[in-house]
Amino acid sequence: MNNTLKNTLIVLVVVVIALGSFAGGFATGHFLPIPGLQSSNAAVPSASAPEQQSATPAELEATFAPFWEVWNLVHENYVDQPVDDVKLMRGAISGMMDTLKVGRNYYYDPETMTAQNEALNGKDYEGIGAYVDVDGDYLTVISPIKGSPADKAGLRPGDQIIAIDGVDMTGVSPEDARQKVLGPHGTEVVLTIFREGKNAPFDVTITRAKIITPLVTYEMRPDGIAYIRLNTFGDTADQELKDAIAELQAQNPKGLILDLRYNGGGYLEQGISVASEFLPKDKAVVYEKFGDGNLKSYESIGGGTALDIPMVVLVNEGSASASEIVAGALQDYGRAKLIGTQSYGKGSVQSFIMLQNDEGAVGVTVALWLTPNKRSIDKLGLSPDILVNITQADYDANLDPQLDAAAQTLLAIVNGDPLPTSMPSPTPTATPVHAP
Repeated sequence: MNNTLKNTLIVLVVVVIALGSFAGGFATGHFLPIPGLQSSNAAVPSASAPEQQSATPAELEATFAPFWEVWNLVHENYVDQPVDDVKLMRGAISGMMDTLKVGRNYYYDPETMTAQNEALNGKDYEGIGAYVDVDGDYLTVISPIKGSPADKAGLRPGDQIIAIDGVDMTGVSPEDARQKVLGPHGTEVVLTIFREGKNAPFDVTITRAKIITPLVTYEMRPDGIAYIRLNTFGDTADQELKDAIAELQAQNPKGLILDLRYNGGGYLEQGISVASEFLPKDKAVVYEKFGDGNLKSYESIGGGTALDIPMVVLVNEGSASASEIVAGALQDYGRAKLIGTQSYGKGSVQSFIMLQNDEGAVGVTVALWLTPNKRSIDKLGLSPDILVNITQADYDANLDPQLDAAAQTLLAIVNGDPLPTSMPSPTPTATPVHAP
């Protein structure tokens, strides 16, 4: 694995509402200490003790004096003693990261970091099965995982969770709200949802379950088109994609549909590797733009096995981060038409830094992503070449006009016919929906 790429985190690091897990990707970074925090369950004076002052860098002693004063006051006065120093320390780190407003900056405790890696790479976990965004005022659904309790309950991209089990989440950090949604399989949680276009919020009761998310699913369609759905850019996504392409190409497909809908992202190196399956070597796949305006380019690595097959890419409001990097590169080079709806718009770069003594890790925003044509992704997303919406009526009828449009467009490309410019009319025999 390319260590340079693994040292940079793709965002969106999409949080999965699971039992303490995230999905979206992280990479090993360099180590930084956590200065100034000590462990003591004994009552101490409210003023900073000499040993605490000496543990704080001299130039920061005045800045940290209120912190240590509060630390000591809690130990001295809080009603429920003894206080858990580790929780206090981790809460302080989380609060510090929450004050950084550009991009997504966060703290993973050791348990969350382990669970996050398992969820990203397709291992089973417990929860409601939804990728969520913790950047806004409320915990917001990016996409439910196909077949998950969240999917079956009808959660949709953009849904804001404004109350949990009847408790108003106004003013509660989205990360704290996410923690309240967590729980073991078989237990219920009641989410109050605000959905754009609905007259009033509504409640959804969801029973948590064990969830397994495959990275890649694929099939040869009856119309001779190869269909590959990439669910997340986990550690083996590129190899699973290669295997799928090899099996499908042996059946001489007319073209390929790459479905990136509801794919919230993953490892940067996987995004580069996946894009490289469809692009010649040494093509810029994405640029990092730093605060000083400098750009860093990541190029395709060569060895692609699907460089010439006609293809289209499906995107929607749940396509984020690595999905947008891949889709943006294929669109900029004219390699594939994008079909669906505007993508999510997550294009900030995190440096993922391991903390000493196995105390977890932090992610700090350091740059923004640009497509090969220098288009910004963050907060803008990608505009599809052919805009196709899915209505509630389509959901209810189990129809997928986006996939139908992708097939129609691809066959037009293969046959040299004019490309469709509008959504095909759904019929009772239309392809069933592949995503919630």
